[in-house]
Amino acid sequence: PLPASTQWDVVHPAAKQMAPVYHELIRQAAQGEVVYNDDTTVKILEFMGKRARQAALTEDGTEGADNKNVSKRKGLFTSGIVSTRQGRKIALFFSGRQHAGENLAYVLAQRAEDLVPPIQMCDALSRNTPAAFETILANCLAHGRRQFVDVVDHFPEECRYVLETLAEVYKNDETAKKRSLSPQARLQLHQAESGPIMAELRARCQRQFDERLVE
Repeated sequence: PLPASTQWDVVHPAAKQMAPVYHELIRQAAQGEVVYNDDTTVKILEFMGKRARQAALTEDGTEGADNKNVSKRKGLFTSGIVSTRQGRKIALFFSGRQHAGENLAYVLAQRAEDLVPPIQMCDALSRNTPAAFETILANCLAHGRRQFVDVVDHFPEECRYVLETLAEVYKNDETAKKRSLSPQARLQLHQAESGPIMAELRARCQRQFDERLVE
């Protein structure tokens, strides 16, 4: 096995030759019909510990608190962005200080002006949305469902209702897949079959809040 540092030394020069392909993938991903984005944490030694402090030093040797070129953020993230178009998928990864929404904005800056806004699938964190670009936001149902799965042992009746309700929506989607429906036909199926189910679930949740039955 080669040490990670040795692998980096070997790969880094070759990566420069792949840069045009990388930038073309970003350009093509920007034209996607549906885009997915999310963050996870990452370690980048250059931005951590003594190396980060050294990089933050100004020319006179003082700490770079006033150095405008140094980011004040301390978090490090890898943003995964998956773009789908005409049955093809492009997966992009960006690692650094920027959040998923900022990295998605970088990608969408290369989107053709004559295209309609893409559907964006992500969880409900505000930092996942690209502030400067319009998307059709579709918050991930799986993320929301997972919150109820995590507490089902403590609130079995309340959670069971939600999970069984969402199961009907997933059944409708499975039907759409089995029928190989087009995106438009799939949407119409969900509007007809899943729409009333979700409307009732929303109304029930709202009643829970209005009557102060839950926090």
